[in-house]
Amino acid sequence: MSPAPTLTVYGLAQCDTVKRSRQWLQAHGLNHQFVDFKKAPPSAQQITAWADAVGWETLLNKRGTTWRKLDAATQAGVHDAASAVALLVAHPSAIKRPVVEGGATLLVGFDAAVWGEALSSLAAVAR
Repeated sequence: MSPAPTLTVYGLAQCDTVKRSRQWLQAHGLNHQFVDFKKAPPSAQQITAWADAVGWETLLNKRGTTWRKLDAATQAGVHDAASAVALLVAHPSAIKRPVVEGGATLLVGFDAAVWGEALSSLAAVAR
């Protein structure tokens, strides 16, 4: 049997949600590699692709500390995909975490039920 496809998890190593999501993947036998935004920030092209796939509103974490620390004018300047991508390139920690890529799968944020459904075929291959 061939090994299950490897997922790539993007986020911040110290983020509790990223830690929980990585534990969830491990508990479900899903191989993954981790990319820390602080050590290897995503490119503008990568952020654009994510925003195109899930919508910039989903990708931008307006509940996080990074967003809340931005001045009101910067926040108000985010009104479309291009302005959101520009902000996320400058402040990758404002990306909702984690972002998970694997094959045709792209998940943003951690929701065990959504992940279970989206990754069930990969989990079956891993067993």
